[in-house]
Amino acid sequence: MAGATASGTRAVETLPEDAAPPRRVWWHRVPVLKQLRQSVGFQRGMLVAGLVLTGLFVLAALFAPLIAPFGFGQVRDAAGNFGAQDPPSGSHWLGTTVGGFDVWSRVLWGARTTLLVIVVAVVVSLVVGVLLGLLSGYFGGWLDRVLVVICDAIYAFPSLLLAIVIAIAISGGQSSLIGGILAAAIAVTVVYVPQYFRVVRAEVVRIKAEPYVESARVIGAGHRRIMGRHVLRNSTRTLPLIVTLNASEAILTLAALGYLGFGIQPTSGGDWGFDLNKSIGDVTAGIWWTAVFPGLAIVLTVLGLTLVGEGLNDLADPRLRTRRRVVDDVPVDATAPALVTGGSLGPATVGVEGSLP
Repeated sequence: MAGATASGTRAVETLPEDAAPPRRVWWHRVPVLKQLRQSVGFQRGMLVAGLVLTGLFVLAALFAPLIAPFGFGQVRDAAGNFGAQDPPSGSHWLGTTVGGFDVWSRVLWGARTTLLVIVVAVVVSLVVGVLLGLLSGYFGGWLDRVLVVICDAIYAFPSLLLAIVIAIAISGGQSSLIGGILAAAIAVTVVYVPQYFRVVRAEVVRIKAEPYVESARVIGAGHRRIMGRHVLRNSTRTLPLIVTLNASEAILTLAALGYLGFGIQPTSGGDWGFDLNKSIGDVTAGIWWTAVFPGLAIVLTVLGLTLVGEGLNDLADPRLRTRRRVVDDVPVDATAPALVTGGSLGPATVGVEGSLP
């Protein structure tokens, strides 16, 4: 400990020079887990619930061929044909449909179809929307005006009606597995491209006027470098939230297409909307299992993705991030020596430097 200086300021004990700051674990930097660690209270509960439901949906979709006891179009086994509208039992856990399909198997295979549509639709709409928004916002001019008019016209059109028209134009309303997935994915893509376009374009228009972009342009950086390194990276921060919300909307759009008869045929793949359509007459006859389980699958999957999206939206609020950071940064030892100007060493006041009156 050094003595008092001429100005009356005492030195403070410091950490050893060879002491390294604690290193963060690699999984703390994983996007979803990072947001989960930042969440507190009700936010954390909402995010955890959404991740659990979404995780169960993804696992069911990935391992459907191993979990499902029967195929999506199977109506008989070695013992003979399945009974129509049989209640839940040991051989058919969730019962059978009016067509003799196993409900449990159809739910699992429907999750697989839904996941494929979500992946294709979200990836394609994300790439196309971000690229068009980046070009439109950065270059402006006639290209910007044309793209804005086209996307506004698509955005103003009823999304479900647009998806139906596109599905009919692509597949004629009768789809195989691959054709139905592509038709539904393209229909969803056309509906959601304007959303990504408008968000990215607004951010690019704001960011391209920032001083660091002007500095990069002054030192001779080309358009490709500026767009890739400076503009694009800072204009896509809100996209994860939009992706989760659009994924839940894509599930509802796919289910609506199947319910209206423009989805995937039962002999080509599982489709929750198609199963709901065929169970309309069962509900009035008291046969509840053919409609409850496909509908429950839709509700829980959409709820899980929505909770994840809302949790990310809450964590994107700077006030909530600041509150969490202040709580995390409070020192554990509040009685550590503090540097007091013109006075003696004493217990530190958390967040406030002490000074003589």
